Amino acid sequence: MGIQRIESVTYSVAEADTGTDSDTDAGAGGLEEAVRFFEDFGLFLVERTDEHAVLETLAAQTVHLDARPGPQLPPPVEPGPTLREIVWGVDTADALDGLVAAAGRDRAVRRSADGVHHTVDETGFGVGLTLARPRRLDVTPRPANTQGSVTRWNTPLEPVGQVRPLRMCHVALNIPKAGRERAVAFYTDRLGFRPTDVVEPMGVFMQAPGDDDQHTFLLCHRPDKAGINHIAYEVPGVDDVIEGGNNMIDKGWREARKLGRHTIGSNIFRFLHAPCGGRVEYACDMDRADADYATRVHEAAPPHTIWSLRTNRDAAV
Repeated sequence: MGIQRIESVTYSVAEADTGTDSDTDAGAGGLEEAVRFFEDFGLFLVERTDEHAVLETLAAQTVHLDARPGPQLPPPVEPGPTLREIVWGVDTADALDGLVAAAGRDRAVRRSADGVHHTVDETGFGVGLTLARPRRLDVTPRPANTQGSVTRWNTPLEPVGQVRPLRMCHVALNIPKAGRERAVAFYTDRLGFRPTDVVEPMGVFMQAPGDDDQHTFLLCHRPDKAGINHIAYEVPGVDDVIEGGNNMIDKGWREARKLGRHTIGSNIFRFLHAPCGGRVEYACDMDRADADYATRVHEAAPPHTIWSLRTNRDAAV
């Protein structure tokens, strides 16, 4: 079938913390700050040196933070801490060989000792291909009650506590407008992604062939520059989205977008600025899409959200 999921992502971060507070614009943080951010966010630290750290989701995807990135990574596409590479997990060795050959038709592909094949896309982001190594998850949603459908009896709910993201579910990258068709074609024609929603003024949402999320990947040309936009992490439910965001704010991190539900994908979200560049998203309840989902083309950008949190409690009376 081909690409199943995001296997890992790698950020480059500053060699040393700059002394900035975590509630300032999180763009100059060093390794220590970035590790603290992702541990607060709910990932598990599995490796740490003075120059490198690896954190993990429950599904065994990894976030790599490099203070001194090695030569295997391409140059950064933007100044400061940023995303350098996405490694995609593939289901079979035969499919992996085919994708490596397709990616390498007009560019170098290098295989590292860990079995990852490295190249770059049209924008300059690193692209890796490897065999997927998913960890099975048994997720039991919180029981919910509504008239006519009662699933919770005599058991008051407790706070979620420390939110633990299940998995990285999608990545959004900013790209220049010039050459955006070639940028998308690299992923669709060579790596097997299919467009699910094409928003002509903004970008292209794509689904990996082995994924059933409405989108796994977004190339967004509206900013007209290259850079990391965000990475989304699925959590079990809306309580996790809300409590996770509250917990991050309590620990001094800065919210980037308030609670809402996206129009494309229908997922409930909450965004936070990340010290390693871009933003991260707590996400839940995304649309699932199979082969019957026809690509939608939007000449005008639809509303960003179905709803977002509003309040007038602090307005003058």
